[in-house]
Formats: sequence, structure tokens, C-alpha cells
Amino acid sequence: MTIQSTAERLKKNIAAVLVGKDETVELALVALLCEGHLLIEDVPGIGKTTLAKAIARSLGCDFSRIQFTPDLLPSDISGVSIFNQNTREFEYRPGPILSQVVLADEVNRATPRTQSALLEAMQERTVTVDGVTHPIPRPFLVMATQNPIELEGTFPLPEAQIDRFMMKIELGYPTDAEENEILLRYQKTDPLDTLAAVTDPDELLENQRAVREISVEESVRQYIVRLVQATRTHSAVDLGASPRGSMALYRAAQALAAIRGRAFVLPDDVKYLAPFVLTHRVVISPQTRLRGRTPKMVLADIIESVPVPVEKFTA
Repeated sequence: MTIQSTAERLKKNIAAVLVGKDETVELALVALLCEGHLLIEDVPGIGKTTLAKAIARSLGCDFSRIQFTPDLLPSDISGVSIFNQNTREFEYRPGPILSQVVLADEVNRATPRTQSALLEAMQERTVTVDGVTHPIPRPFLVMATQNPIELEGTFPLPEAQIDRFMMKIELGYPTDAEENEILLRYQKTDPLDTLAAVTDPDELLENQRAVREISVEESVRQYIVRLVQATRTHSAVDLGASPRGSMALYRAAQALAAIRGRAFVLPDDVKYLAPFVLTHRVVISPQTRLRGRTPKMVLADIIESVPVPVEKFTA
């Protein structure tokens, strides 16, 4: 079973409940195949929870949802040890982070201390409670959502923590036709209730290993390096992307090529993914912000300024 055929089955299955979000679903699958995590910044009610649940059910994976609030504690995420009076021993009660697909809803509502508990689990894929380390089951995908920063009562993720997310994406509002289709599709029942798995965790783990075998030609690899280096030298940028950003772009390009049925990465794969992988890793200067420029605008300029390799590729 090829990665492309698995991805097509997943996309078709998820499309049964999520209308008009083909690009978003593909990007989520890219992150999934790279063992990365997604940050979705958008307004409530546009399908973020539905997307996470649809992915989990399509994969046959465990799903948990964590609603982040200012009073949420790190132990509410990682779990706690409770003394058992019968056995006279402490027993670990797992927290919701020990699931295969985790929706961290409104992650910027929680305090930095609680955010750190989530992000540590994302990076290490383990949780430590009372000195005992517990592995998180694989595959493991965190989809974190956050409100726009200008909303009140939020704690923006620090740059060092937001860098842990492979990609940052937006769902956006549906078109008139898509919203009409949503109303018709959900008129009588919720299609999510009957959504069945079309693959399993073992097949996904096999695909994750296979993605690493996708060929990246030297000129394409150099193109990735030049793009990331350009974010560090641009006059409008105070803080550019880290080597973790280079690795994320490299892995994401491999996954996208596999999903689209190729055994090699094209420069266009890198150029297409760069805004999703690098924008949240770029901190622009205050003067640039005062001029009305955003990180997305600055990164678009950077991408256009870096020459694209023109070598011919063969399968």
C-alpha cells in the first residue's frame, strides 16, 4: 500500500465531514506523516475540532480534547499520581495528553507554565510525573488552536515554544456554496458519528518510516537552506527561523511529495510549504509592524527573493 493511496483514502474520508478544506486536510496529513504538530490560529466555530476528530477516527486512533483555560494546571495535562489505600502505593492516572490525537483547544488561554507542559510532551513524546517517565503512544499528533492575539485574556506562545509546531495554518470561513453544503450535510445527522476508520496506526507508522526515504536532490536541499538563511538576514526580521525550521521544511517537503505520488521532492513543494512552516518562526522588527507589515508579508518577499533551482527531475 503506497503513501499516496493511504493519503487519498484519508482525504476522501475526512471530506465526508469537513467541507471545502482540502488544502488544510493535506497539510494536516503532511504533519502527521512527519510526526510533527499543527498550530491553527483562527476564530471559533469553523471546524477545528471536527478536523481533529475526523483524523483520529479515520486513523482508528485514540482522541482527547483539552480545553485550555487560565486556571488549567500542568497536572491536568500530564496526569497525577494518587495514593492507593489498598495497595499502599502510588498509582499513575494518565492525563489527556497520553492519546494519539490531541486537540489542545485555545492553547493561548492557559498560562505559560501550563503551555510548557504541553510543549514538553510534544517535543520529548514522554511525560514525567513524580520522577517517573511515561511514554506517549504513537502515532502522536497535537493540533493546537489559538485565538487571534488581539483578543483579550490570552497568553501568546513564546518564540521558543511556538517553534515546536511544524506548521501554522488557518482554516478560514467557507464560501457561500460550501456553507450551503454544510447545512445540507448536517441537516439530519452528524456525519462524524458514523465515520469509520480507513487505515490503522500500524500502517501510519509504516508510512512515517517510508517518508524518510523520499529523495531530496542536492540543489533542492540547498534551496531549503538558502530560504531559511534568508529569514535570518532580512532587514525587516529581528529573529529568523532556526535549524529546526530547516528540518521541518525538509521533512514536510518529503511528506508532500509522497502524498502526491512522487519519490522525489520538487522545488515547488518547498516553495509551497515554506509559508506554513516558516511564518510563525519569524519575528519581524517593531518598525516593520508600525508600517503595517506582517510576518506573512515579509516571508512572501523573502521567498520571492531566493532563486528557485531549475534542474530537471525524473522519477
